[in-house]
Amino acid sequence: MERIFTQSAPRPAGHYSQAIVHDNLVYVSGQLPIDPITGEKRLGSIEEQTEQVLKNVAEIIKAAGSSIDNVIKTTVYISDIQLWDRVNSVYGEFFGEHRPARAVVPTKKLHHGFSIEIEAVASLKK
Repeated sequence: MERIFTQSAPRPAGHYSQAIVHDNLVYVSGQLPIDPITGEKRLGSIEEQTEQVLKNVAEIIKAAGSSIDNVIKTTVYISDIQLWDRVNSVYGEFFGEHRPARAVVPTKKLHHGFSIEIEAVASLKK
């Protein structure tokens, strides 16, 4: 088991790793829309929040030696299911033709007032 850390994604704010690699899989912890350079909490539109979260996920997967094309599954936590169409638009643009398995979990509140959090599982490059 290997812990992954990159300065290109937000530092863990608690007792967890950005990701863990085990048996050729990368398990990415739930990522929030935080700018990794400035630490700024991105509380703008749902599109801006989604884009930042996906960038953070991609940087962690890259640091583990993989890429977004190897994402197997994501879990998307969203504070208001009414935002889903807008999230899905950014998500689809980000992944392009790649279509990982996905679960969408509507929730009332997320930490710091964010509207979205995404966790992912990816395979390592062969």
